[in-house]
Amino acid sequence: MSAPASTSKLLKWAGAQHTLPANVRKDVIRLLGDTLAIGAAAVGAPGEPAILQTARSFGQGEEVRLIGTSERLPAASAAFVNGYRIHCLEWDGVHEPAVVHAMSVVIAALGAVLDRRAAKGDPCEPEEALVALAIGVDVASGLGIAASSGLAFFRPATAGIFGATIAAARIDKAPLADALGIAYSSASGTMQPHVEGLATLPFQIANAARAAVTACDLARAGFAGSKDPFEGEFGYFTLFDEGDLSIYTDTIGSVWRISEVSTKPFPSGRASHAALGKLQELALDPALVSKIELACPPLVRRLVERVYSDTMTPAYARLCLPWLAALMLADGRIDPRSFTAEHFADSALAQVAAKVDLVPDGNTDPNALFPQELRVTMIDGTSYTYPIAATLGSQENPLSAEQIKAKLGLARDLAPPDADARIFLDPLAYFLDIQ
Repeated sequence: MSAPASTSKLLKWAGAQHTLPANVRKDVIRLLGDTLAIGAAAVGAPGEPAILQTARSFGQGEEVRLIGTSERLPAASAAFVNGYRIHCLEWDGVHEPAVVHAMSVVIAALGAVLDRRAAKGDPCEPEEALVALAIGVDVASGLGIAASSGLAFFRPATAGIFGATIAAARIDKAPLADALGIAYSSASGTMQPHVEGLATLPFQIANAARAAVTACDLARAGFAGSKDPFEGEFGYFTLFDEGDLSIYTDTIGSVWRISEVSTKPFPSGRASHAALGKLQELALDPALVSKIELACPPLVRRLVERVYSDTMTPAYARLCLPWLAALMLADGRIDPRSFTAEHFADSALAQVAAKVDLVPDGNTDPNALFPQELRVTMIDGTSYTYPIAATLGSQENPLSAEQIKAKLGLARDLAPPDADARIFLDPLAYFLDIQ
């Protein structure tokens, strides 16, 4: 059985030789550094110790580094831990039109096979690794671009596993079509943990990264995978997302999607960042504010319209815009160290959170994040309206050099004191373990 036209086009492009344009190469290294820093910052984060303890039982051998610590685990186990670390603070880059955290699964899986290959005496050339990373992110993003339905399955994991498998297969020389077919049989992850605000959401990223490495190992061992994972009768675009793969593949290669990935300034759900960026800019005195309304599309409300509770979990709080807005007004930033029971019980923060509301704007697009409008009413009755055209950290509203420095500085403060300094100073050297 041969793959249909759109899948064949994807496989041909994903397996071909490419040279990254200079501006794209710069974006790849910038986003690599951002992602590694986030992973180091998450050592010891809620849920991470359990993930690490479980991964230690997966298999024997010490081959692959864990981001932020000196411990080594077998490749699939390391990908599992690193995938969780990268996503668990909700700080990782996202392709907004695709609604896919496109860096997370790809870097976790790719880093594992790069380390394993180096341990076997065959280190990867930098350009080979960067191209594999760019292609993996492109495919993960492209699947989201091709989707027309709203999120039901957790697209960062279900699309991410394919991008990660392609990136890893290029480095491991695994048969690409079989690896993708095997990965499809492992694809999973739903939005239910998002609704409930649980750490099983980043667990789904971890699972996808581990499965991508396993899919490549099985394909190299001669194990066959489904030949039509995307367009088949029970393929991805039948079961996971409604859509048309050709929307992506008809223009595949005409633009590098990794250059469209947004950098997240705050460790919280991306749908909160438009409002948080504007509130940070305004630097309002919370005592003078009577009401804050965010008029926004249904997807934004679905993702971050949460009822504040003093019994919230940290995962829930990262998706609760009223709480996040209160933190921003109080501190001028979002610090993961504030996601504690003590802070959740702070009556002053709770009073500010009660002033924040999300309201419909009439938009019916299930995947739209914009436009948005922030409306602020002061206690003296004056009101102000602030249209928000683009989220802070997007290509249309990029982070300034100072904002990037602030993010990396906070990540360094959160990381273990003995974390490899190359993560923050020379991420490509760290990724390829170049001394």
